Amino acid sequence: MKSTGIVRRVDELGRVVIPIELRNKFNIAEKDPIEIYVEGSSIVLKKYEPNCIFCGSTKDLIEYKDKLVCAKCAENLRNSKEDKK
Repeated sequence: MKSTGIVRRVDELGRVVIPIELRNKFNIAEKDPIEIYVEGSSIVLKKYEPNCIFCGSTKDLIEYKDKLVCAKCAENLRNSKEDKK
């Protein structure tokens, strides 16, 4: 991981401000959802992008039973279902 040299304190409510330079660099706007990951002893913040539950693609998503599936995986599922007939 590369250090930015930016240090911020956690406030009394547990909040940390993400500097404007980083928000601009990663196209994070006010009210955008952020995912929080843990990697070993590190906390990683990432702008949330909905993705396919099978392949991780963020393009051509279809919602099915409250899950997101890309068009390609949906087609693969249709084909595998037809193959079983």
